[in-house]
Formats: sequence, C-alpha cells, structure tokens
Amino acid sequence: MARRTLAGIAALAAASAVMTPTVAEASPPGSKDVTAVLFEWNFASVARECTTTLGPAGYGYVQVSPPAEHIQGSQWWTSYQPVSYRIAGRLGDRAAFKSMVDTCHAAGVKVVTDTVINHMSAGSGTGTGGSSYTKYNYPGLYSSYDFDNCTSQITNYGDRWNVQNCELVGLADLDTGESYVRGAIAGYMNDLLSLGVDGFRIDAAKHIPAADLANIKSRLNNPNAYWKQEVIHGAGEAVQPTEYTGTGDVQEFRYAYDLKRVFTNENLAYLKNYGESWGYLNSGSAGVFVDNHDTERNGSTLSYKDNATYTLANVFMLAWPYGAPDINSGYEFTDHDAGPPGGGRVDACWQSGWKCQHNWPEIKSMVGFRNATRGQSVTNWWDNGGDAIAFGRGNKGFVAINHESGALTRTYQTSLPAGTYCDVQSNKPVTVDGSGRLTATLGSHTALAVYAGRSGC
Repeated sequence: MARRTLAGIAALAAASAVMTPTVAEASPPGSKDVTAVLFEWNFASVARECTTTLGPAGYGYVQVSPPAEHIQGSQWWTSYQPVSYRIAGRLGDRAAFKSMVDTCHAAGVKVVTDTVINHMSAGSGTGTGGSSYTKYNYPGLYSSYDFDNCTSQITNYGDRWNVQNCELVGLADLDTGESYVRGAIAGYMNDLLSLGVDGFRIDAAKHIPAADLANIKSRLNNPNAYWKQEVIHGAGEAVQPTEYTGTGDVQEFRYAYDLKRVFTNENLAYLKNYGESWGYLNSGSAGVFVDNHDTERNGSTLSYKDNATYTLANVFMLAWPYGAPDINSGYEFTDHDAGPPGGGRVDACWQSGWKCQHNWPEIKSMVGFRNATRGQSVTNWWDNGGDAIAFGRGNKGFVAINHESGALTRTYQTSLPAGTYCDVQSNKPVTVDGSGRLTATLGSHTALAVYAGRSGC
C-alpha cells in the first residue's frame, strides 16, 4: 500500500507468479512470465477465464485478489482489511478457491495470491465469513499483544521506525517481529500452498522489515516459493526496494511512472535503453506493469482511460526484455472506491463494466510474442527521434510502434529469416525478404509485431 486516505486502503497490485524452484528464483521460473492480474474477479470467473483465455493465450500466471475473510462493504479496498485467515471473502469460499486453482492448473496457468500480512482491519464488526472482531482483537488469531505499540498513523516516510511500526492509514499493524505472529502468517500462507497456490504477491511489504519477511518465508512448507513484494520507491525515503531483493522479486513502480511520462509528454525514442540504466532494479528482480488497481485510480500511471496510448504502452512492455510483466485487468470506475460489478462475477468480457485488458487483442497477442522471444536480446533498434520506434528480439521477433499523429511507411531492417509472418496486431501477413527487410505502413497510434512460429494469419 501507499500513502492514502482510509477510503483508498490498498494493496498496490501487480502481480507475479510462481512455480516451485529448487533454489530461490529471481524472476518467475519457466518459459511463460506474463501474469494476468484479474482484479476483484471472483474465483469461479477466474477459473473460466483460465480455460477460455489465459491458457490458450500463453499467460503463465493469474493473480487473484486477497481470498481471506475481510470487513464488510462494497468498496474494493475492503478486500485489503482482513479479519481472519479463513477463505471467506466476497470472491468465493474455500471450495471455490480450490476449484479455481485446479482449473487454472489444468489450463497450464499458475496461481498467485495477493496476500495481506502487514496489517488487519480498522474498526470493528462482523466479517464477510461471520467472524466478529474489533481492532486489535481477532478471536482465535490475534490479540492486542500481537500488534505494534505505535497506534498512530504513519506520518514520516523518512523515518524507518515510523514506516514499519506505525499504522498504514489507520490499519492495525501486526508485530511481525513476534514469533507467534510470524507463525500465524506462515500458517495462512502454508494453507494456501496446500490448496495448490504457486506463490504470493506481498501487499505493503515496505511496511514490514525485510528480515521479518525472510523469517516468515523460511517457515513455509515450500520456502523457495516465488513471491513478489510491493515496495514503492520514494526518493530519499528510509526504506528502499533494493532491501527486499534477497527475499524475492520487487515491484518496480518507477517503470510504470516513467512509461506514463514518456508516452504522454516525451519521445518514445528515449526508451532505447529502458531498464537498469534508468536506475531501476536488476531485470531479474523486477516486477513491472503499466498500471495496477491503485495507480490507475490515483493517476500516477496510464490507465484504460488513456485508450490507444495505454494499449501501446502494454505492447511495448510485453515486447521489451526487462522484468516480469503484469497485465492489470479490472473494471470501469468513476467512483474510485467502487467495488467490482456484480460482486466480482464476470459473465462476459466488455460487459457490465469489466474492461478485460488481458483479453484486448493487441495486448493478448503480445503474450505469445513474449514467450516466443524469451531470452533474445534487443537488436536492430530504430527510431525517428520522436514517437516512432522499432526493434527486434534477436532472430525471433520484431516490433514497430507508431505513436505519431500520422501514418508511417518505411522499410525496417530485421534479423528475421526470410518468409511470411503474421502481424499479430493487425492480423495481416507481412513479408521479410532475403536480407531481413520488412516494409510496412503503420497507422497513427498503432503497432506491428511478428515472431517466429507465427506465420499464418
């Protein structure tokens, strides 16, 4: 979570993925590293989407919203105020969760769970599963002794103690230095692992000392389970993302912030060396995204409301070999606090307000591009000094992006073998000649992407 009012209680999502490596992995292991973050989709809808869309498109992972019992209310952020570790939230019960995991696995998709372990709730009442609670007292789980002594809100991000011992927007802050608390959190995560979960996205990790997270992770039945941590970079702040790379991947928020700036106010030509040379985390430790459910609401990144600019930014992210990408997939909103349509039930994409960005043809088609070009370096970079760029991924793929206000026709030099390829953006054939040259016309704010193994349209 970031700094925000109680109404903005969050868990800055961006997903990540998991398998069961024999040693700790620095990025999602396997050949498919793209995660679809199905924000506030209920478990039955996630299961269906794994079968119909995510598996066939080549997504390696799906990230689901927090499954634990939470405070009542229609707002999305109620999911981030747990009151017990039972699977009894608005998105489904334990049986629905288990069915979803099994169904996604059958479709070849791993499951990551957004996991809220920094804090419990604010206030008191009865949870979504019927549990009674008051702030600092969660019967059968935690009592007042299990929370940090600082019961005031975080006010100074330059003070490590304040950030990691006081309350994030008024939420009861767990004392993760306590052995009992560490064991209780690990028990929750082990329960999820027993249901087949492949890994975790750690909400508000910045507010938990890295050593505490390392201890909790060591208690897991699979201590090498992949996880990705939400640690928002802040210049001059006491707690920095690099502290957490020894525990797992870390979400690189600067990547998303800078993509917005470049795509809206600067030149795409600047992206030629995007990544570590911009001061970011090492690629193998970074989780990247164009937006997540928090940033699309606070305006710090692009969002679905940016239309073609948003689409092209996702195309670039999936084509560019830095970090492990998450595709945010949520719902339309005017009220920033509004919860999911239909309580999280998705009957069909692009209906009832569900945006389904993971299923937009321009974005979905790039998942196959990324899988096919994995491990290939950037080659044949070209730009016009402005908002038209193109680059290859070794001899496996080539992408061109025209973010200019007019159409662009040119011949590109690629490293692709001669042949006919399918431009997965337009679904039209493209020819590469014996010298590796490709001639194409790109309309304003469109892209072209071809890759080996995808010849017929």
